[in-house]
Amino acid sequence: MADPKGFLTTGREVAKTRPVAERVRDWNEVYVPGSLLPIISKQAGRCMDCGIPFCHNGCPLGNLIPEWNDYAYREDWSAAQERLHATNNFPEFTGRLCPAPCESACVLGINQPAVTIKNVEVSIIDKAWDGGDVKPQVPERLSGKTAAVIGSGPAGLAAAQQLTRAGHTVVVYERADRIGGLLRYGIPEFKMEKRHINRRIEQMRAEGTKFRTGIEIGRDLTSTDLRKRFDAVVIAAGATTARDLPVPGRELNGIHQAMEYLPLANKVVEGDFVTPPITAEGKHVVVIGGGDTGADCVGTAHRQGAASVTQLEIMPRPGEDRNAGQPWPTFPMLYKVTSAHEEGGERVYSVSTTHFEGDEDGNVQFLHLVEVEFVAGKLTQKPGTERKIPAQLVTLAMGFTGTDVENGLVAQFGLDLDERGNIAREADFATNVDGVYVAGDAGRGQSLIVWAIAEGRSAARGVDRYLTGASSLPAPIRPTDRSLTV
Repeated sequence: MADPKGFLTTGREVAKTRPVAERVRDWNEVYVPGSLLPIISKQAGRCMDCGIPFCHNGCPLGNLIPEWNDYAYREDWSAAQERLHATNNFPEFTGRLCPAPCESACVLGINQPAVTIKNVEVSIIDKAWDGGDVKPQVPERLSGKTAAVIGSGPAGLAAAQQLTRAGHTVVVYERADRIGGLLRYGIPEFKMEKRHINRRIEQMRAEGTKFRTGIEIGRDLTSTDLRKRFDAVVIAAGATTARDLPVPGRELNGIHQAMEYLPLANKVVEGDFVTPPITAEGKHVVVIGGGDTGADCVGTAHRQGAASVTQLEIMPRPGEDRNAGQPWPTFPMLYKVTSAHEEGGERVYSVSTTHFEGDEDGNVQFLHLVEVEFVAGKLTQKPGTERKIPAQLVTLAMGFTGTDVENGLVAQFGLDLDERGNIAREADFATNVDGVYVAGDAGRGQSLIVWAIAEGRSAARGVDRYLTGASSLPAPIRPTDRSLTV
């Protein structure tokens, strides 16, 4: 146990954010650099090293949280990062982006603020990088087997790194111009600077993983070509079919999917544009969708100099405390104020868009909405609550409905889909096609980064067993796992 009295004597402290007026003028991460270093050991000491550590159950990766909390408390950072990497390929990603179901499952959280698990995690890995403890793990021998990974998001990267370390020759195919998937172009720089991806990619290259960008499987390279070149294939292409909003006026200029808008802002930071083709500068911006992607659009619009930002959510505002239907240690739906929301804008709940109104040139100018409520379990419009708000840029951040079937990948491989439009898989994450596996959102549906990494690691075990007849790689989850916080 770290500090036997830590949970009694030390209050919860989290990373400090930079002043709003400062951070909305740049794209750097919102947190004050180094703000965790003076406090993190004591924060790790709040961990009670429970007899039954429910944080393990809350984390799909099964992170050894009490163990690395103890090392962090003792400031044995080398040992801490070793335990951290034992279950997680990319803790610098999850420590910044994961909503931390582990903290929701923390036993201390029953009647006190939970341990700051995410902050401890990111402090350990950042110190490991700074101290040179993160080194390539080159396999001792090669298996002679080859594997292709389609997609370079967290699931694809995790699968590729695990398979490379098992001795297989692995090539990752990415249709974008840079490696990283949604980590690269879906996550704004202010949430995670892309240098974290870049140095992890360099580690993977040093281990032997090969990367090919600008190649879309199904269009630029057929499934037949891929099957001829490789002994196994892992599909980690994500769930990229965005949910649309089929209401009158949807065809007006200025209405875009979030994943049309966000990548362009990231390309500005990468140096590809001086001004993005789609910008919020000087415009009244409306973001439809109350989740994390919507918040990313809000923060991006602030940095581009929007005249106003309004975020709409069709569901009622969540409560600030757990409700009876989401008891500890489940992951609760709570009212959350992200760094983007701290920066301004208005959030409107229980409303539905009825139509858009444009000008004579076909540009969106107003969004018409109506309040909704649940009546007999069904969302129903409230008469007399219709109104319109200015909207010169609208981003749709309403989630995703399944994997992309338009590019030919699914049809060419002959893959079965499940009832939700995801690629169906069996035990060991195998599809109905021999030697073809699926991991991450392509098989699971839209989910969290921590689930993606867990799926990539688990699928890698299935592939390793397929190629060699046995595997010592870990498999933290099964394809049927939906929630570990029961």
